[in-house]
Amino acid sequence: MSHTEPWPSIVEDARHYPSPHNSQPIKLRPVDESTAELYYDLDLGLPAESFGIPFGHVCAGVFLESLRTVAEGLGYGVEESIDHGEMDFSGTSRLHGLGTVRLVPLPVSDDARRRLELFRSRQTSRRPYDARLVPDDVVAAAADVADSAGHTFRTTADRAVVRRLVHINQATLFSDLRNDAVYEEIMTWLRFSKDDARTRADGLSAEAMLMPGGLLRFAMSHRGLWDAPVIGGAIRAMYLNTMRGVRQLGWLEGPFARPADHIEAGRTFMRLWLELTAHGVRLHPFGTVITNPGSHRAFADEVDADESGDRMAWMLFRFGYSKTPPVAHRRPATSMLLGADR
Repeated sequence: MSHTEPWPSIVEDARHYPSPHNSQPIKLRPVDESTAELYYDLDLGLPAESFGIPFGHVCAGVFLESLRTVAEGLGYGVEESIDHGEMDFSGTSRLHGLGTVRLVPLPVSDDARRRLELFRSRQTSRRPYDARLVPDDVVAAAADVADSAGHTFRTTADRAVVRRLVHINQATLFSDLRNDAVYEEIMTWLRFSKDDARTRADGLSAEAMLMPGGLLRFAMSHRGLWDAPVIGGAIRAMYLNTMRGVRQLGWLEGPFARPADHIEAGRTFMRLWLELTAHGVRLHPFGTVITNPGSHRAFADEVDADESGDRMAWMLFRFGYSKTPPVAHRRPATSMLLGADR
């Protein structure tokens, strides 16, 4: 079937929301021109590390904020009725219902137009950064965004701390490669050539990670070599080379005990990302540091994170200034709209 406007136009922009491994798991099933059911495709999730399962709902929150940003920029408010049920990645139903969204006509404000343009320009940058510190007033503006949602945005520019956290991020990759389930999950989403990345329009491309595709394919297909003295050292050096110029790291702490918390965390992260984008600042999440239990503990201890009660340090990222990164491909809007003609 063909869906009527405005859903195709809204999804054309909203499909550019960021997702772990660029897996793009959110689906919409329009019921009519104003209402749609929202789903998380469990087959596109990342459940190999149980510590990472909550990030299915974080991704949903990122999408909901993205949807609202796009819709308001195109003349629609969004009313939500969200189901906060736990995701069951072992269940027979592969579409987890997240609730429904309803579009309501709304005059387009100048701020809504500005936010839509920011969303359209937002990119993840894994390129080397140029070592400039982000000004205090920009960091303060981002902190205000987090604080308004009950979260805390903390940063460090201490060279020793930054170096240790970057090495924790590197060590996490080596740790994950020893976990068969996580390794298979990573291999599912790697795109070793530009053609493969363009054709599949998802996943992590070698180009975006600044690594030669053939070399990355060989290294990932022979993970046992990563522990070899010479080859392992060379791979570590190659990976750390992509972190050149990292001068500043940021992280978010806040409520993170249940699905409702995870969704709100995702909304907060997207708002903060757009705030940084407004100032020309790029970022790159270190997601696996959070989802790997050992790495998360090392990170939280290093920064003395507040993880009391229901709080958790749930997001870590590098941020700063870099050249324009390669395009991260997205599947067409029709692949996101359930029941749409392909």
